Amino acid sequence: MNYRKLGKTNFNISEIALGTWQVGGKWGSPFNDKSADELINTAIDNGVNFIDTADVYENGLSETAVGRVVRSRSERIYVATKCGRHINPHVSEGYQTKVLQKFVEDSLKRTGLETLDLIQLHCPPNAVFYRPEIFELFDRLKDQGKIQNLGVSVEKVEEGIKAIEYSNVTTVQIIFNAFRQRPAELFFKEAQKRDIGIIARVPLASGLLTGLFDSKTTFGSQDHRNFNRNGEAFDKGETFSGIDYELGLKAVEALKALFPGTTNLAPIALQWILSFDAISCIIPGASKESHVLSNLSVYDLPQLTPEKISAMNAIYEQYIKPKVHQLW
Repeated sequence: MNYRKLGKTNFNISEIALGTWQVGGKWGSPFNDKSADELINTAIDNGVNFIDTADVYENGLSETAVGRVVRSRSERIYVATKCGRHINPHVSEGYQTKVLQKFVEDSLKRTGLETLDLIQLHCPPNAVFYRPEIFELFDRLKDQGKIQNLGVSVEKVEEGIKAIEYSNVTTVQIIFNAFRQRPAELFFKEAQKRDIGIIARVPLASGLLTGLFDSKTTFGSQDHRNFNRNGEAFDKGETFSGIDYELGLKAVEALKALFPGTTNLAPIALQWILSFDAISCIIPGASKESHVLSNLSVYDLPQLTPEKISAMNAIYEQYIKPKVHQLW
C-alpha cells in the first residue's frame, strides 16, 4: 500500500481507501453485519487506513459497522463520515446549525468514537455554500473536540471551488474517474493552491469501469443503478457518473481493446486516477471481500504508460466528453 497526505489535515492515508455506501446502501442487497465486518477487516488487513461512510448509508448501520470494526483494531484508522442528507426536503433552508450539530452527535454515538477525524457536508444544495454560518459551526465543534476536520462532498466542480474559499474546509470529495474528467482542470489547480485533500469518489462509475457489465446485465429493484439512471431519486451523476448506460458500454469496449486479455478493468481505472498527484485517495466501494482485493490489485499491475493514459483520455474525448463534461 502507498500513502499520501490528505491536504492540510496532515493525515497520512492509504491512497486506496474504502467507501462504504455498498456496506449499507442502495446496491440491491440487504445489510449484513457479518459481511460488513469481514470486508472492513479485509481492507484494514491489507493496509487501508481511511474509511468513508455517511449517516444515511442504511440509516446509520454503515457508520455503526465502521465504528465497531475500527474500535476493535489496534491500527490508527481514520474515519470520515458525512451529514446533511437526512434533511427532507433536502433544501438549503433545512440546513440549520442545531440540526447539523445533532447529526454530528448522532454519528459519534453510532460509531462509538470520541471524535470524528473528518465530517463532510453531504452534497448540500448549492445555496448552502453561500451561508458562512453553516461553515462556522464546525469550528465550534472542533473546539469542543467532536470533530477534527471539516470537508465537503460535492456534485459539481463549481461547488468544490466555492467550498474551498472557507478556510476551515480541509477536503473535497468529488466524482472523478476516466469517464468524469472535468475536475482535473481548474478545480485541481485551485485545490492544490490551498492544500486541500481531494477524495475521488465513484471511481469506477458505479461498476461500469470494471468492464464486467454488458447490455444484458440486470440490477435489483433496490439498486440505484436500476432506479436512478435518469436522476429519479438523487443526482443523476451519482449513477454511472451520469453517463447513458449503453454509451458507457461502448466506451468500455474501446477500453478493453486497449488492454486485450484483461477481464477486470477496475485496477486499471484506479491506476488512471492515481496518476494525478492532486488526488489524496480513492474510495472505491465494496460489497464483498473479493471487491476489496480487486481494488487493491492495482499494485499487482505494471504502471500505466503515458501512451496508455493518453489513449484512455482519447476514449473519453470521443465518447463521453461531448455528452457530460460541462454538466458537473
